[in-house]
Amino acid sequence: MPAEPPDALADLASRLRRGVLMTSRRLRNERTANLTEGQYSVLAHLEGQGPGTPSDLAARECVSAPSMTRTISCLTEDGLVERAAHPTDGRAVVVAITDAGREALHATRRRRDAWLAMRLDDLEPDELEALGRAADILRRIATQ
Repeated sequence: MPAEPPDALADLASRLRRGVLMTSRRLRNERTANLTEGQYSVLAHLEGQGPGTPSDLAARECVSAPSMTRTISCLTEDGLVERAAHPTDGRAVVVAITDAGREALHATRRRRDAWLAMRLDDLEPDELEALGRAADILRRIATQ
């Protein structure tokens, strides 16, 4: 298949960027009460990767240490994470997700999936097939 001219690729890139951003913004609105996107991201990381130090979480989220400290404090106050002493560094703590944190994370995921499934339900079979292929391609692009 011949490569598209640069102008066509730039146009496709622009349309994809706008579509992905609009969908992402809309999905971010579908969350459980009192859970910010940053808090959701921290909970998702803790569930997927296991406990971590605040500095590791800050680096992963590309935020400052004081910002992550505030996020962890809010999550701790809400019972969504818990802090424990670091096993090898007496000066550090390790943060882990709690059962309540898992439930808040899963509730947000369910809301987002339900919102998107309702929109997908209105599409034609060929559109759903195209989106299935696009989802795989977008994941591949994002992980390159």
